[in-house]
Amino acid sequence: MCGRIFVKTSLEELISNFPFAVKSGDIDGLGNRFPRWNGAPSQDYPIIIRDIVREPDTSGPMFVVARWGLMPSWAKPGGRPPPVNIRCEGISSNGMFRAAYRSRRCLVPINGFFEWKDIHGTGKNKQPYAIAMKDGSAFALAGIWETWKDEKGVSIRNFAIVTCAPNAMMAEIHDRMPVILHREDYERWLSPEPDPNDLMKPFPAELMVMWKIGRDVGSPKNDRPDLIEEVEDDSEPTLI
Repeated sequence: MCGRIFVKTSLEELISNFPFAVKSGDIDGLGNRFPRWNGAPSQDYPIIIRDIVREPDTSGPMFVVARWGLMPSWAKPGGRPPPVNIRCEGISSNGMFRAAYRSRRCLVPINGFFEWKDIHGTGKNKQPYAIAMKDGSAFALAGIWETWKDEKGVSIRNFAIVTCAPNAMMAEIHDRMPVILHREDYERWLSPEPDPNDLMKPFPAELMVMWKIGRDVGSPKNDRPDLIEEVEDDSEPTLI
C-alpha cells in the first residue's frame, strides 16, 4: 500500500519538474504547505489531470488541488473512510472505481513515500522505511480522481493512488507498492484511452532506493526534514 508520502521541495520546485502541465488558478494556494515531510491522507496535494487548458475545447495536462482519499459524487458523508489506495487488479470492473479509471486518471507528483515492514508478522512491531528514486528526482504515482460535494455544496476534488505487486526491492518489506509511471508514459496515463492496463506494473527496482528511518514518522503530526534521515536501527519500531 502507500499511505504516506513526502515532498522535500517548495511547491514551485515540484511543479517545475513537470513542465508539460499548466497551473490552475487554485494551485498557488498550496504554496505555504510545502515542503511536506510526512504527507498523510485527508490532506490536499497538487495532482495533474487532463482538463481544459484553453477555451473552448483544448484539453491538456493541468496541475490542480485534490484531497487524498477517493469520494465519488454519489458517496454519502459520514460513512467508511475513503480509500487512499486502489488495487490495480479489478480496477476496471469495480463499480466504485471503474468510471474514474476509464476517464479520470491523474498523476501524483512526489519525492518519495514511506512503507512499514512487519518485522515479526504480528502487525504491531513495524520498521518504517523511506523509498525514493536512486537519482533523487521527483516522480509521479498513478492515481484516479473524483469530485464530491460536501453538505454545504462545496465541490471537493479528491484522489486515490493505484497499487500493484511489489518489485524485488519492495518485496523485502511489503506485498504491495504504488504504481510509479515512467515519464514517457505520463501522457498515455492521462489520455482518453479507457484501459491502459499494461502501465500498472512494478517499477524497476534498480532505479529505486530505500532506507530505514526513525519511528517519529508514525504520527502525521510530525512534519520535519529529519524524518527522512537514515537510521542504523530503530530499537523501538513504530506501533501502527
